[in-house]
Amino acid sequence: MDSKHMQIGEVAARTELSLRTIRHYEETGLVVPSARSQGGFRLYTETDVARLLVIRRMKPLGFTLDQMRDLLEATDRLDTGGDVDTDEREALLDRVREYEQAAAQKIEDLRVQLTRAQDFASTLRARLEQIAPSVGS
Repeated sequence: MDSKHMQIGEVAARTELSLRTIRHYEETGLVVPSARSQGGFRLYTETDVARLLVIRRMKPLGFTLDQMRDLLEATDRLDTGGDVDTDEREALLDRVREYEQAAAQKIEDLRVQLTRAQDFASTLRARLEQIAPSVGS
């Protein structure tokens, strides 16, 4: 096997995604194995791993599969470079910027949720200390 290619198990370990999840992303067209071994095993490259890491990072922020596909298509077109005219390049950059702004907003929303959750846990701790003080205190 070519040292530049990895089987799905290694990709799963590197991306912390399950084999099932990787196969699902393959079925939905988000990632396509770069090659197949003579035995028919999926073979992936560093580029495929990078795509899966983008997907893994987008998922907890609530991005949909269609949004993931849209961002990956935009970045793929930008990465090809040569056959993209100036107007298309600017439109693609705008799309990527929109995703960056959406991610920043989602992160801020999560920070607010985390602060509220911490306040809630703190309130419960304080309440427990009032109604059931520790014996050793």
